[in-house]
Amino acid sequence: MTAVLYDIPGPKARIRNAGTGIVGVVLVLGLIGFVLYRLIATGQFDARLWEWITYEAIQILLLQALLATLGAFAVAAVLSLAVGAVLAAGRLSEHRWVSRPATLVVEFFRAIPLLVLIFILFYGVSRGLGLNISTFWALVLGLTLYNGSVLAEVFRAGVLALPRGQSEAAYALGMRKTQVMTNVLLPQALRAMMPTVISQLVVVLKDTALGFLILYPELLYQARFLGSQGQLGLPIIPVALVVAAIYIAMCLVLSAVANYLERRSRTSRKRIELAAAVIVAVDHDGG
Repeated sequence: MTAVLYDIPGPKARIRNAGTGIVGVVLVLGLIGFVLYRLIATGQFDARLWEWITYEAIQILLLQALLATLGAFAVAAVLSLAVGAVLAAGRLSEHRWVSRPATLVVEFFRAIPLLVLIFILFYGVSRGLGLNISTFWALVLGLTLYNGSVLAEVFRAGVLALPRGQSEAAYALGMRKTQVMTNVLLPQALRAMMPTVISQLVVVLKDTALGFLILYPELLYQARFLGSQGQLGLPIIPVALVVAAIYIAMCLVLSAVANYLERRSRTSRKRIELAAAVIVAVDHDGG
């Protein structure tokens, strides 16, 4: 039995979809053009408003903010992947005393808004309970607990989406459950999960901006410091545009790395399939 998710669009539907797409593109381009027009009309691209970026002290300040952002992201990303893998393994466990606590942890931290979680870790735990937690670790732990719980569901869904025949065949060969998971299921699931995992890591990168609320010196915090709301009184819109461009560049680099890994994975899989086909052909000819 074949499940049909949708009907192939006919000629009229294709014309309607194309028209809708064109209208959407025109509206987006119109909005971008209006924003650019207002920026130009209000003099936001005047040279005098951009002189600040030529000062070495400000460049060093932005570089330090960039390194602080990347440091929080790198630690949070690694810990989120590790926590997500552990929680996913717990949820997939056949033992209820393991799966139920793992499920409770995942649902609990997914339900708490990330900003509230960061506030609890910094102001509640650090100040309320007397534990000394720095702004770096308050931000990193908040990102880890929230995104690790989200990634746990991504990993679990990726493993459960594989055909049951994969694990049944591995069990028939005498593999233990750990071997089945690490040698059979995870390598296949990771290829399917890669786009979703990278998308969540991009979310981790962007959410580091929440650190400015607890005075962690990342890019947004320094943008507020440099902008008209801070002590230096620089033009806020040019500062915001520069910081936004830095964030966009980081996200594009992360997406490029993800595409590279996906291509490598696809190429490796094709080579393995080709080698297996050659071996089968040689054995057949030899027989």
